[in-house]
Amino acid sequence: MSVGRTLTLPAPAKLNMFLHVTGRRSDGYHTLETLFVPIARADTITLTERSDGAIVREQGLTGVAAEDDLAVRAARLMQQSSGVDRGVSLAVRKQLPVGAGLGGGSSDAATVLLGLNRLWQLGYSRSVLMSLALQLGADVPFFVFGEPALGHGIGELLSAVSLPPTWFVVLTPDAAVATATIFAAAELTRNSASAKILLFPEGFGRNDLQAVAAARFPEIAACLETLAHEIATAPTAVEARMSGSGSCVFAAFAAEDAAAQVLARATRAGRLAGFVARALERHPLWGFAAP
Repeated sequence: MSVGRTLTLPAPAKLNMFLHVTGRRSDGYHTLETLFVPIARADTITLTERSDGAIVREQGLTGVAAEDDLAVRAARLMQQSSGVDRGVSLAVRKQLPVGAGLGGGSSDAATVLLGLNRLWQLGYSRSVLMSLALQLGADVPFFVFGEPALGHGIGELLSAVSLPPTWFVVLTPDAAVATATIFAAAELTRNSASAKILLFPEGFGRNDLQAVAAARFPEIAACLETLAHEIATAPTAVEARMSGSGSCVFAAFAAEDAAAQVLARATRAGRLAGFVARALERHPLWGFAAP
């Protein structure tokens, strides 16, 4: 077995600026309306080409078997769809917490799709990669799409939107939330009305999953309370809000300094952790998909 090129690539997180559950399909999937925003906080994926056709995970999430790892599944899907006789060794170095509403596993999978498109010189277009991404999960197409986007359907119907320069304070409670558990909750609102418009104020909407998750995870409720208190007099564009199905909570700011000051106050006692990250206009691997 000979070893070819190596690519070391980012897999950025996302935040849901709002998330409305608008219905439920006959197959059990929920229909959504959400505003996805990629942010400058990322896992790191290393891909090394192999001549023996094997897909080998050298580093991954502890406790997750290779066959269940979305990054490995993405590599196998690319190999099967393209018919290439090459393989890849892949390593996932996690920085994004699991079960946090940041889309870490989905982003890892999308980076593998984009990275192998470049490494194996497949020349797949963005639309082809998005079709493959949907086979891996509802959030994966967004990371291939690669821009802030309004999502409908189960999150795979995407329309690009423009955002002003934005920085986020993100608090990361020590809680891993299983998305399926939150969506299965009997008290979840499933009939939110659609916005019907593409232009809305920065603080528009809410997260329909937030109350359900906060009731089950006191750590989320505590972060929401702390962040709400710290931004009470700050020039924030969006009130304290949870991302996705949790557990991370965030607030948005027009200036990096304001975000950094709020983070410092929110974490000063050492009981909470978090970070500041800016919104990305485009995924760092935007050019890895053919026009």
